[in-house]
Amino acid sequence: MRLLGPVSPHHRRALTAGAAALALTLTTSGHAGAAATPDTELLRGAVKLDALLVHTRALQQIADATGGDRAAGGPGHAASAGYVMGQLQAAGYSPTLQQFDFPFFTETDPAELQVVAPTASTPVADTDFATMTYSGTGDVTAPVQAVDVVLPPAAEPGSTSGCEDADFAGFTRGNIALVQRGTCTFGAKALNAQEAGAVAVIVFNEGQPGRTELLQGTLGEPNITIPVVGTTFALGELLTTAGTVVRVATSTVSELRSTFNVIADTARGRADNVVMLGAHLDSVPEGPGINDNASGSAALLEVAKQMRREVPRPQNRVRFAWWSAEEFGLLGSEHYVANATTAQLGDIALYLNFDMIASPNAGRFLYDGDDSDAEGAGPGPEGSAAIEQAAETYFAERRLATEGTDFDGRSDYGPFIAAGIPAGGIFTGAEDIKTPEQAAKFGGQAGVAFDRCYHEACDTTRNLNHRAFIQNADAIAHLTATFARSTASVNGREFGSSLSVSGLRAARADVVRAPHGVLVR
Repeated sequence: MRLLGPVSPHHRRALTAGAAALALTLTTSGHAGAAATPDTELLRGAVKLDALLVHTRALQQIADATGGDRAAGGPGHAASAGYVMGQLQAAGYSPTLQQFDFPFFTETDPAELQVVAPTASTPVADTDFATMTYSGTGDVTAPVQAVDVVLPPAAEPGSTSGCEDADFAGFTRGNIALVQRGTCTFGAKALNAQEAGAVAVIVFNEGQPGRTELLQGTLGEPNITIPVVGTTFALGELLTTAGTVVRVATSTVSELRSTFNVIADTARGRADNVVMLGAHLDSVPEGPGINDNASGSAALLEVAKQMRREVPRPQNRVRFAWWSAEEFGLLGSEHYVANATTAQLGDIALYLNFDMIASPNAGRFLYDGDDSDAEGAGPGPEGSAAIEQAAETYFAERRLATEGTDFDGRSDYGPFIAAGIPAGGIFTGAEDIKTPEQAAKFGGQAGVAFDRCYHEACDTTRNLNHRAFIQNADAIAHLTATFARSTASVNGREFGSSLSVSGLRAARADVVRAPHGVLVR
């Protein structure tokens, strides 16, 4: 799961009055019956914890054999995709690989920043400064030259420091450029500095309330060859002192690489009303990514395998996707959505996302499709509320408490809701701290992160909550079998219905997708 900015405003669709009434009927009375249907029971019963653990152990072994991670663009992800492909083929699927290029980045050694003069000091990495994503590599010691900085900062954000070629008119080649956050992208500031002859770039936070903390950002693409770090406002202000000399050292790999999504469809089912499920298969470069997200990938794989036997004739086609480069900014799912035609997007009835479903100090979060929590980004596209209620009803019948979680753009549902596709899913928590109220509701330990190993090397097979794992895998099986049979509660479409999706396709054609990542301001 990748920490990102909010997605673009959600596109809305209107159901016909008859479809809305049908959806209401199914929402209020249909789910309890659906939970007890033979198809759902058969598929849920076929998904076993032992099989889930076999998959996660296999992905752990792949990481162990490929340098400790399964990051997109590396051998660990390629082997992980090969494992999923092999399992699917053995189960009777005909999976495909969707290849795409993406900007890869990793730090091979921790960054260093030392103030050499006029007074020596050593700022603390990840507290006072941090390497910007897609920074180049280098180890340089040079005078610091401030570029069009505004101190004290203006009352409102909007510094143009480093945004214009003219800012560097008097810049001395061989110096380190000190630029202030604001207005244009960090990548634009860094590129201008590099072209002006800077040997490194330091970008400091702008200084207004809420803009003083450590600045962690991305340059957007791997076109910068010199070191680039972000800092707090306090450190940046210190570096404007006359005669300041600084050493900056970064060791990175920043380049375009090729990777691929794995996609598999059921052989049967209505092709113009597809139920799509996704989980990202890649890890961060820092670790094997077993909870994040071998857990979701394994559950998706086992549900797909068992569906071939237990639900051989779904009324709606089911499409399973294992995304790549999620940890670099949802790039695999963005590529899929961006390269689908309007008609192909219109054929997707709904999207279900499963990213981190076995956190060791687990919560039980459902994406807030109806915005009943009134937090963050607002509701999902029309139909998302029905997805949330289907999951909520399932857990409630088993006396398992749930809580809403915002569509905050942190996982692969982002491109789908931006395209107007109803979405939902399950999430067990990442780096946030479990509250006493949540500990009373879900069990576990208050005052501790849902996943203390989030994006760390310790996210191994020992980092899985087995109870949460099988409970959520069962829920995934239930939702898959339920919507494979009917999506009427989501989009008013019954098997054989003549309700057209042409209007939906036309509406989705004009959706503008917002870029992901902290790029500016």
